[in-house]
Amino acid sequence: MFQFDNSYARLPDRFFASVYPEPVEGPKLLKFNAELAGELGVEADFSDPVRLAAILAGNVVPPGAMPIAMAYAGHQFGNFVPQLGDGRAILLGEVVDRNGKRRDIQLKGAGPTPYSRRGDGRAALGPVLREYIVSEAMNALGVPATRALAAVATGEQVYRETVEQGAVFVRVAASHVRIGTFQFFAARGDNDGIKLLADYVIERHYPQLKTAENPYLALLQGVAARQADLIARWMGVGFIHGVMNTDNMTISGETIDFGPCAFLDEYDPMKVFSSIDQGGRYAYRNQPGIGQWNIARLAECLLPLLDEDEEKAVEAANAVLKAFGERFQKEWIGVFRAKIGLATEADGDGDLIQALLAAMHEGQADFTLAFRRLADAAEGGEEAFLECFADPDKAQVWLADWRKRLTTEARPAGELAVALRSVNPAVIPRNHKVREALSAANYGDFSFFERLLEALEKPFEERPEFVSYMQPPKPEERVTQTFCGT
Repeated sequence: MFQFDNSYARLPDRFFASVYPEPVEGPKLLKFNAELAGELGVEADFSDPVRLAAILAGNVVPPGAMPIAMAYAGHQFGNFVPQLGDGRAILLGEVVDRNGKRRDIQLKGAGPTPYSRRGDGRAALGPVLREYIVSEAMNALGVPATRALAAVATGEQVYRETVEQGAVFVRVAASHVRIGTFQFFAARGDNDGIKLLADYVIERHYPQLKTAENPYLALLQGVAARQADLIARWMGVGFIHGVMNTDNMTISGETIDFGPCAFLDEYDPMKVFSSIDQGGRYAYRNQPGIGQWNIARLAECLLPLLDEDEEKAVEAANAVLKAFGERFQKEWIGVFRAKIGLATEADGDGDLIQALLAAMHEGQADFTLAFRRLADAAEGGEEAFLECFADPDKAQVWLADWRKRLTTEARPAGELAVALRSVNPAVIPRNHKVREALSAANYGDFSFFERLLEALEKPFEERPEFVSYMQPPKPEERVTQTFCGT
């Protein structure tokens, strides 16, 4: 089924623990991503669904696999934990996809590992389906993210606050190396481990840096740039990660771990959904600053490699952190220029964008729908846009300023509307729709899950059959808190 080529497992033993998945009682395939499987060159035998489910649940370890749990540390809500590691995830192995890119195949919920910290190593059905939904939605929205290959029911129960059905999630990633992976070695003063890991990451993710004057500084710059770009894209779709700990930030620049994540309904820059984020550390507006903070933690790990002179190493690292802020701001304004239909740059664009966001905040406008309805306004349908606001007065003033700015570009209305609809999604994984799908699945009805996935496949199209997926929640449907699920 898989053609494995396992590079991470060839690193020294202190990078991971070898561990086999723990078999489950009754694996049953719930969802398989055939399109992604084709991209990976993975051949699934649907003529034997029992064996297929057994492989994807971890009951049968396929030939060539070298199952490991990766070691890492991390800052969790600002507090450093020197050893975390894959507590309920097992890296089954790596494949090289049809485009020549190396991809991890990981089983989440496949049993305890040496890093489980007294946990059961299992996953509940709800969080598995949530990650499937959101990771595939992010991919369709054009936001770099890990992917969902399969979801498998285990036939067993897991015990959290309540008794829940067990499941295994099969995740695909460019790799699972995190900022916290570097922190694991730095916390132990293992500079050889940091260098080995940095060399591995450069070879796997940044091969063009091997010939750089200082490859390790170039690596820090590359990771910082990818994270700045990624967070700018999060902001553009109203995504709130919810748990931006350093162990949840990949070196590859992919979004990873979708436990308490959520999407904005009405625009509120300080919006928090995660039940464990009591202080709002990871609120929507705070994400860029946290991204920079996380890069600072990576820089601390890499200091011994940046320069033998510590003062020069710190100076180089600080320059990267400054560049992160500049890179993010450039990418953010680029994302939002496109969201309001501007094809050129002009002084005052940042003020124009901020004025719209302020009007949306004051007018309690739905983030996704307000931007989507700008296309209607471009074609003369201002009513649809203004209806998004509880008080449309500021929005009306903003429209006049927007139209004045558009005259400097002279784009035909039809062309502008097409451009707006190409970057402002009609459908996102709205929190109440995700909850609806997960609630029904817990009672054995997966039709809502399947329907939501279908709606999210083409997020930039307004399809009549999926109109309800475009609508903000009614007051009684609102989701105010999300939960980690671990």
